[in-house]
Amino acid sequence: MAENQKVGNNNVVIIGAGLGGLQCGYILAKNGMDVCVLEKNPLPGGCLQSYCRKGAEGVLEFDAGMHYVGGLDEGQPLNSLFRYFGLLDLPWEKMDPQAFDEVNINGKSYMFANGHTEFVEKMCEYFPAQRENLNRYVAFLKEVGESLPRSLSPKAAEDVFTGSLFARSAQEFLCETITDPLLREVLSGTSLKMELGANLPLYTFAQINNSFIESAWRLCGGGNLIAEALVKGIESMGGRVYTGKEVTEILPDGVFCGEEFFPAKYIISNLHPATTMNLVGESAGLRKVYRNRINRLENTFGMFTANIALKPGMVPYLNRNQYVYSLEEGESLWNPMRGNGTNGVLVSYYNRKSAQGCGVRNPIGGGNCALALDLLAPMDWGEVAAFEGSRVGNRPAEYNALKEAKLAECLALAERVVPGLGNAVEKVYTSTPLTYKDYTGTFCGSAYGIRKDCTNLMQTLLTPKTPLENLFLTGQSLNLHGVLGVSMTSFFTCAQIIGMEAATKDLEF
Repeated sequence: MAENQKVGNNNVVIIGAGLGGLQCGYILAKNGMDVCVLEKNPLPGGCLQSYCRKGAEGVLEFDAGMHYVGGLDEGQPLNSLFRYFGLLDLPWEKMDPQAFDEVNINGKSYMFANGHTEFVEKMCEYFPAQRENLNRYVAFLKEVGESLPRSLSPKAAEDVFTGSLFARSAQEFLCETITDPLLREVLSGTSLKMELGANLPLYTFAQINNSFIESAWRLCGGGNLIAEALVKGIESMGGRVYTGKEVTEILPDGVFCGEEFFPAKYIISNLHPATTMNLVGESAGLRKVYRNRINRLENTFGMFTANIALKPGMVPYLNRNQYVYSLEEGESLWNPMRGNGTNGVLVSYYNRKSAQGCGVRNPIGGGNCALALDLLAPMDWGEVAAFEGSRVGNRPAEYNALKEAKLAECLALAERVVPGLGNAVEKVYTSTPLTYKDYTGTFCGSAYGIRKDCTNLMQTLLTPKTPLENLFLTGQSLNLHGVLGVSMTSFFTCAQIIGMEAATKDLEF
C-alpha cells in the first residue's frame, strides 16, 4: 500500500455520522482521543438530515426523521444529556403541555398532557373509572424514568442489557394494569414511535412513553441543527468529520474508503449491525456463525413519509401531534402490520415560528396557520423490496403508483382531524423504507433498527461489543431507539474504550 493512501493516525475511526456516531465522537474527543468520523453522504446527520423545497411563501425545510423529543425540561434525563453535548442552546420550543399529543381512534380524540399527575387527570376526563389503574400506570413509568441515570453508573452499566424489564412484555404489563380495553389502545396510540407487538420489551415502552409525558419539545428548524452542533463540538476538540467517505471494508487495524485507508486503534460503527458485519473483511477473522446470527435478526418496520407544503391560510397550526387510527371491531394497535392498507397515521406540524434554513428565512408557519406538515405511517419492507435495485429519481412506474396509493390512504385518515387537508396540499414529497435505505444505509429501511424480543434477549438485544476486540457498535439497534435511547447508548459504547467513569465524568443528572 502506498504511503499517501493512508489518512491520519487515528485513535478511533467512527463509521457513520448519524446521531450515535457523532455523540460517540464528541464523548471520545472530549476525553482527549484522536477521533475521525466518516460519513458516506454529502452531509452529516443520518436521520437528522433535513432538506429544502420551495413553498408558496418561501423555502420550507423538511426533516428526514426527527419530529419531537421528550424529557428536555430542567432535571429530566434528555436535558442532562443535551447539556453535556452542548445542544440546549438550540431553538427548542415546548409543545402544548395540556395536549402535546392527540390520539384519535375511530373519530374520537383523547388529549395527552405533560406531567404525571396532569396526565392522569386528563385521561380521567375520558375514563373516570380507571383513575386507580392510571395512577399505577404512571407511577411505574415514572419509576422507570428515574432509574435511567443509575444505568450509567460503572456497575449498573454492565447489567443494563439484561435487566428484568427488558425480559417483560409491555403488552402483558398493560393488560395487567389497565382493565379498560379502549384505554389500553389510547395509551398505546402515540406509539408509532416504536413498533408494538406481543414481545416488545416493557423497558422500551415505559422509558419512551415516560420521557414524553415528562415534557415534549419541537426544534425550531431542521434536525440538521443537532448534527451541525455536534460536528462543531468534535472539531473544536481536535476531531475530524469527513463527508463523502463511504467505508468499503473494515479491517483489524482500520477501514478502507475506496482506495483510502484510515488506520485506527479502535473502530466504532454507527451503521446497522448487519451492514457492519457485511463490511468486515475476511482477514479480520470474524466467525461466520456470528455474521449469520446478525444477518438473520428481524428488523422493525419502516415508514412511509409525506412531507407536505400547504397552501397558505388553509390549515390551522397545532402545537401538538395527532395520531389517527381506524380500527375494525376486535382489532388492536398491538398488531402493527394489520392486513392491507394504512390503519394509522401521525400528523406532525412544523413549528410556526420562523427558523433559519437553507440559507434563507424559513417561514414554517405564519400567524395561526401552518405552511407545512408531515404524515407518517408504518410501511413494511416487503411492500418495496421488489424495487430495491432501482435508483432514486429513476424508480419504475409501479413504485410511484404504490406511493400515490399510500399517500391517498394517509390523507384520508388525516382528514379525520384536519378537515379539507387534501384540498390544502400545494406540493407533496414522499419517501418509503427504500428511500431511507438508499440515503441513510438503514437496513431494510427499518425505522427503529433490530426488533427486540423480550422472550429472546440473548439473540435480539445486542451490546456494543463484537467478537473483534477493537470493533464496537452504537446506535438504535442496540439498547433503546429514539433520541434518548441513542444518546444513552453512545455512553455505553464509549465506556468499552475509556471506561464508564471517564465517559460520564462531566455528565450531571
